[in-house]
Amino acid sequence: MLNNLQNVNKNILVLNEVFSISCFFSNQHPILFMQISPKFLHANSTSHTWPFSAIAELIDNSYDPDVRARQIWIDWTRIRGLDCLSFMDNGEGLTRARLHKMLSFGFSEKKATKSHIPVGVYGNGFKSGSMRLGKDAIVFTKTRDTMSVGLLSQSYLEAIGAQRVLVPMITFRRDGHNHVEDGGSLRAILTHSLFNSEKELFAELRAISAAGPTGTRIIIWNLRTTTNGETEFDFDTDKYDILIRANISDKSNMTPESEYSLRAYCSILYLKPRMQIIIRGQRVKSQLISKSLAHIAQDNYR
Repeated sequence: MLNNLQNVNKNILVLNEVFSISCFFSNQHPILFMQISPKFLHANSTSHTWPFSAIAELIDNSYDPDVRARQIWIDWTRIRGLDCLSFMDNGEGLTRARLHKMLSFGFSEKKATKSHIPVGVYGNGFKSGSMRLGKDAIVFTKTRDTMSVGLLSQSYLEAIGAQRVLVPMITFRRDGHNHVEDGGSLRAILTHSLFNSEKELFAELRAISAAGPTGTRIIIWNLRTTTNGETEFDFDTDKYDILIRANISDKSNMTPESEYSLRAYCSILYLKPRMQIIIRGQRVKSQLISKSLAHIAQDNYR
């Protein structure tokens, strides 16, 4: 078996930067692991035909019991002249291992706690949601012991001509020794993200402290645009809201406000709100739909 391993070393495929891959052998030929093409990031995102459902994926990640965030802040900002969406919570934060799983496909360890059932169970929400909103996303996260940064970027993969999905990740200790575990990933992040120095990365990590000692901050850029080149979101009409341009122009008296207003949509997002949502600096007032309907019908299903 040792000789066989030596003979097929060159055929072993590495699917991700921190994965250690082995092969199964049949008649001295390796059974190769499946690869994921960078094009799948876009293809996977097309499951969201409506941008608010993509935003809901990111909100759900903060809402779920493994994160236990009390608040999430959703905002618009401009970095290096580009419109960006930002999402920040004051949850538990992500260890390096958990961040890597979030940036990968199909990994989910969420479990119900105290009658709080997680929304996400398939390990796909962050990828489909973030890549529907924009081509590139960077994640800053802090736990009690570490601070990590991870990049999921279609632009980066295109620039290096990648044949499979790579996710640069770096981790710093929070003990006063800012040791970078992966210099190659750091160079990739500084070259292909909106942040070109370690100082800028630490500024974003410090921004989480405004929400709490731990938490996660996501910034998405190269936002999807309409046919006339504008972003699909309108950030100007209401300084306390994020609106969908197409739905604003088509709205009528019969169109629910939740179809084009993120604030209205988030107000009815959960039957049992457990987390405060703040959009552009103003808290969302949750509405309990079951108490506001004129007529309620109840079906029992077995």
